[in-house]
Amino acid sequence: MPSASTKAAATLAAADTRLAPGTAGYRRTSLALFAAGLAAFALLYSTQALLPALSASFGTGASAASWTVSAATGALAVCVLPLSALSERFGRRAMMIGSLSVAVAVGLLVPFAPNLESLIALRAVQGAALAGLPASAMAYLAEEVRPRALVGAIGLFVAGNSIGGMSGRIVTGWAAQLWGWRAGLAAVGLTSLVCLLVFRALLPKARHFTPGALDPRALAGTVRTHLADPLLRRLYAIGALFMTVFGAVYTVIGYRLVEAPFSLPQGVIGSIFLIYLVGTVSSAAAGRLVGRLGRRGALYLAVSTTAAGLLLSLSDALAAVVAGLVLITAGFFAGHAVASSAVSRTATTGRAQASALYQSAYYLGSSAGGTLGAVAFHAGGWTGTVLLGLAAVLGVVSITLYGTHSARVAARRLRPAAV
Repeated sequence: MPSASTKAAATLAAADTRLAPGTAGYRRTSLALFAAGLAAFALLYSTQALLPALSASFGTGASAASWTVSAATGALAVCVLPLSALSERFGRRAMMIGSLSVAVAVGLLVPFAPNLESLIALRAVQGAALAGLPASAMAYLAEEVRPRALVGAIGLFVAGNSIGGMSGRIVTGWAAQLWGWRAGLAAVGLTSLVCLLVFRALLPKARHFTPGALDPRALAGTVRTHLADPLLRRLYAIGALFMTVFGAVYTVIGYRLVEAPFSLPQGVIGSIFLIYLVGTVSSAAAGRLVGRLGRRGALYLAVSTTAAGLLLSLSDALAAVVAGLVLITAGFFAGHAVASSAVSRTATTGRAQASALYQSAYYLGSSAGGTLGAVAFHAGGWTGTVLLGLAAVLGVVSITLYGTHSARVAARRLRPAAV
């Protein structure tokens, strides 16, 4: 016969009205947020594969052209917290739909930018608009999905990010080679419009959201509470450092591959981003990694994989460079999925603000990585970019080791004294 505890657990599970794997609502939510993540990353990084073409078109170097990426990610980082506060008042679903709608509208205007300065300005507006999506998505999932399924659900959202980043770069790369960079950006804008329509049609209405008042002092208090939490601070720093590596590598890789000894055409360089499929697999597998290795063990594996990829990419053999990018991508997406899901589970109140702070740190890391990666490439070539990435990886290792040490100290303090 089932024990009393087993019966109680079954009763609680039956009473939980949040979405569970295998249900139609869970599948609709997963597919909707997958489409949103795809559109968001395709739009956010739409100019990254085009940086050499933009440099040639506007007669500028890598550092100036990289601002078409850094302006978008930097604006997102600045705006994500205030827009997450609005989602507490007006709802996660409304914020996500409004955010993505504005970003898509700007994406349809971007191909008509007359000069680099106006392109950077439009990209900043686009990044600010996208700021309403990531934190609201994390909070929506934390509220609407059962806790045991949360890592997997967030992993699918991150997987949508990876496919969006991949497909956006591939589409822009080949379209730019055939018809110019403006056609590449137009293609991403139209693809994202389709994703927006799918997202709006599929995303279920929130059933567990309770509106809150817009109180700046309460918001500041919630932010202070999250920043006072040592675990959340470590997770924010880890997200920023992982993204610094990723932003640096993928901002500069096009410049490396267009030069000797590779001398690849724009379309082939765009196809390099098929490697993002590896990120889709590793982010979706993050839940299983945490189950087997624990959160810190999964982070150690992710950071080791990223470091190995950076070192392998130093080779002048194209196969080795591609293998290095595979490892960097797998390590980054696994680490990001683990850290972001840990934020959602750690924060018991103000989840949107907790996720917003993570996203802010994450995209500041992307902005810094893109700009610093271009500067490092100008100063020391690909070796300079790799050294920057290894420094960020060392930061992740140091933070994770400190977290492991802190956990052991706390466990010893809680252990009863020997009699």
